[in-house]
Amino acid sequence: MYRILRKTLKTGVLTEKAPTSSDAALEALGIEVKRLVDKRFNGSLAIREVDAGSCNACELEIHALNNPYYDVERFGIHFVASPRHADILLVTGPVSRHMETALLRTWEATPAPKWVIACGDCACDGGLFGRDNYATRGGVEAVLPVDLYIPGCPPAPVELMMGLLNLFNAAD
Repeated sequence: MYRILRKTLKTGVLTEKAPTSSDAALEALGIEVKRLVDKRFNGSLAIREVDAGSCNACELEIHALNNPYYDVERFGIHFVASPRHADILLVTGPVSRHMETALLRTWEATPAPKWVIACGDCACDGGLFGRDNYATRGGVEAVLPVDLYIPGCPPAPVELMMGLLNLFNAAD
């Protein structure tokens, strides 16, 4: 036990620094998103995230939206467990043939009006894993109509928020 403690104290902190984006820029982006969420969704936007066969890198960035640094709930955005409560489907990964039916059922269970966001390169066009592959259908658009593409491998949380802002502005 003491050996491990000594090694830990000798090694020091090895974690990476907090994101370098300025808090003011993130706050300004969040305030604009909040303004549009208040206007269009009466203050509460519900997102259902669907992993259609990804490597989980995009999910890690999506989960970061809920951490104390980004804290998207303060801007009126929250993630829901049921598609019946969702306004937006946020789909990651190439659509695997085994997830195609589940994705379609999720789409059908989501009340209208609904938007679909393809998050990450794999969801946008099949990416590395989904191009010319017998096990996948490719990008999300092969199965569902897509309203917004957010490329990146994976897209950063700020890029996800910018994507939401672009979706709201395009819908006006």
